[in-house]
Amino acid sequence: MRSKLLTTTVAALLLGGASLAHAQDTGFYAGAGAGQALVDERAYDDEDTAFSVFGGYQFHRNFALEAGYTDFGKLEPRGEGSNLELASASLTAVGILPFTEKFSGYAKAGFQRWDLDRAIPGLTGTAKDDGTDPVYGLGLQYRFNDLVALRGEYTRSEVEDLDVDAAQVQVRFDF
Repeated sequence: MRSKLLTTTVAALLLGGASLAHAQDTGFYAGAGAGQALVDERAYDDEDTAFSVFGGYQFHRNFALEAGYTDFGKLEPRGEGSNLELASASLTAVGILPFTEKFSGYAKAGFQRWDLDRAIPGLTGTAKDDGTDPVYGLGLQYRFNDLVALRGEYTRSEVEDLDVDAAQVQVRFDF
């Protein structure tokens, strides 16, 4: 009887500790970032400052869903033509791979709703200035403590037949 009580108590303590460790890997988070938007396709070869805000919920230490908004700035053409001002709202699934307790890598993929101030010149058969296309990226994250992390992220946003990349440094706050 005594060994059953001891076994039950030890099991309860271990499960309780596992629950606390699991709780630190889950929850809501939000953040902001800044970096460079890059495009080198068709008549465009330019870069501008990009800004982003994001928020999500981490369901497990290896998986989260994230929503975000990115302003890619003003992308100018190589020669004549009109500037493109691009922004997008996205929803992505995030796969997370912890390397150490504080350092992890992640990959994300999903869809974005983008909006241009005007249609992309030179694309045949389209006059759209908004649409829905894939977005995907890779990143590294360093956690300073349970509440703050620094992220470096590189994403590719497809905008019709144009690929727009963004390299950013981001700060993440966990709740």
